[in-house]
Amino acid sequence: MISTWLTQTFDIKYPIIMAPMFLVTNNQMLIESYKNGIIGCIPSLNYRSPEEFEAAMKELKTECSGKFGVNLIVNKSNIHLKKHLEVLSRNPPAFVITSLGSPEDTIKILKPKGVKIFCDVVDVEYALKVEKLGADALIAVNSGAGGHAGNIATSILVPMLKAHCKIPVISAGGVGTGAGLLSTLALGAEGVSIGSPFIATVESGVSDDYKNAVVDYGAEDIVMTTKISGSKCSVIQTPYVKKIGTDQNIIESFLSHNKTAKKYVKMLTYYKGMKAVEKAAFAATYKTVWVAGPSIEFIHKIDTTKNIIERIISEYKIAFEDLCKRNQHS
Repeated sequence: MISTWLTQTFDIKYPIIMAPMFLVTNNQMLIESYKNGIIGCIPSLNYRSPEEFEAAMKELKTECSGKFGVNLIVNKSNIHLKKHLEVLSRNPPAFVITSLGSPEDTIKILKPKGVKIFCDVVDVEYALKVEKLGADALIAVNSGAGGHAGNIATSILVPMLKAHCKIPVISAGGVGTGAGLLSTLALGAEGVSIGSPFIATVESGVSDDYKNAVVDYGAEDIVMTTKISGSKCSVIQTPYVKKIGTDQNIIESFLSHNKTAKKYVKMLTYYKGMKAVEKAAFAATYKTVWVAGPSIEFIHKIDTTKNIIERIISEYKIAFEDLCKRNQHS
């Protein structure tokens, strides 16, 4: 076991959250995560209707003994947010990660139910706001994250948040090895959120082409695009992405920065982007947009969730022992 605030809070063996990935993370992946000593999180928007969402929550409450998390998009692009909160109020998960908006309503509704509230943050200013609202922990989204990444490297962001905030910090992005886990914990993080390496798993329901892209491409093939949601998002630079480019066109860019139209354009861009990602997740063609982070560098085959967890922990032990030996010699 590796003991941190995260492992102690949820009684898990290893301080790892399987990150919520839109249309990638599924119930089976969360079940396998919990069986193998970590805890998983799934986006509420992975389910097509609030009814499907509630059915999935009931299944996970049984299969994972309630030890799982849900990611909520808490801005106006999530038209189901109110119903999702009602579902979670009836079926409380262990934790909720809020993204792209204020967590205030989520905290008010779910914290009294015993749900821990984690909030995605990319800087100190927002971290202090959610801490004041009553968040239980910070998800420090760094520049190595897949999907909507931050601008600051882990080595700066985690210590920076630790210096200004009193609640625990969990690092999101860039970890795909045991050595990466060790170094992130050494920075003061209570755990890590790992996503991209789990895309290429047997349990993942995405297309084989998507899985093979994670295997075949590496860190140098990850680029940032604003075409999916209007905000920067990391994707694999397939031939199709090269063809369509990564920046919004002149009209999209103008409207996104127009004070009156900005809110509505962002919502439309996000909706269109979600549909593009949905097509990419399941269509058997490289002419689509596949979200991933640079940690795909360490994925060399399609494997099971169990084996990926065991590899990371084995590498962690080797890296820890090597560090101890070097300290003894110094």
